[in-house]
Amino acid sequence: MTGPLDLVRIPAGTFRMGSDAHYAEEAPARDVEVGAFLISRTTVTNAQYAAFVTATGYATVAERPLDPAEFPGAPAENLVPGSMVFTPTPGPVDLRHLSQWWTWTPGASWRHPEGPGSDLADRADHPVVHVAHEDAGAYAAWAGLTLPTEAQWERAARGGLEGTTYTWGDEPEQAGERRAHYWHGDFPWRAEPGYGRTAPVGSYPPNGFGLADMAGNVWEWTDDWYVETRFADVAPCCAPRDPRGGSPEDSLDPRQPQFRVPRKVIKGGSFLCADSYCLRYRPAARRPQMIDTGMSHIGFRCASDEPVTGSGG
Repeated sequence: MTGPLDLVRIPAGTFRMGSDAHYAEEAPARDVEVGAFLISRTTVTNAQYAAFVTATGYATVAERPLDPAEFPGAPAENLVPGSMVFTPTPGPVDLRHLSQWWTWTPGASWRHPEGPGSDLADRADHPVVHVAHEDAGAYAAWAGLTLPTEAQWERAARGGLEGTTYTWGDEPEQAGERRAHYWHGDFPWRAEPGYGRTAPVGSYPPNGFGLADMAGNVWEWTDDWYVETRFADVAPCCAPRDPRGGSPEDSLDPRQPQFRVPRKVIKGGSFLCADSYCLRYRPAARRPQMIDTGMSHIGFRCASDEPVTGSGG
């Protein structure tokens, strides 16, 4: 997809956000009211992002040299542009240690998804990856749009279904079905043919709102700061309207105080979500992501609170 973003109107309504039946960070589930908004039918593709870069000369975070002042004592050879790349392991591994399949790769960026030597030759219609939060926001601003809030994203992902586990209902994908682009095979070393990396956007059936890939393919940035427990300051009697995350300070990881990098919410799961490891290709699923870090399984789509016109994207 190379042209302007195809925006879908999501009507105002109240829906059940979150889940009390899966991971702790998804609770509590509660009714939330969201105003009408627009959201792009697919995630932003490599071709669409390339048009933005051509028009603006923008360089992503992964393409910029690191500032030695921010990394005192680091060897000069380490202060080079790069990003985190998924690297399949040679065989079964202990799934508690994700460092076994994530590799810091100098030269990796949206143009070179696996690092130097890789390119976008057959991936123009794949979702752009290796974009940090500000990279996604820069594209959205150029297109006259924003990034969706977490509540907007989840409302859109549910496609009008109330409280179901998946974007298509409560039953998991059955043998022979193709519901979403998540990991099929033995994670993280042996994917079935056609899996184990991104897929062209729109390769799977859309949800009830006509939106593609709201489950799997790539995690998607939202514009909400991550907090472990949502709705802590909301009265239990009322459905909050258009709720937002906390603050940059709230979003810092208390388990890693040495990293004072704020985190935003990402949603939707990715091609790396395996039922045996990460059952997060569900609307309620959410994870924190440091705003300065892009990875080979994170992309984004755009939104707007109002109808828009224009040629961005």
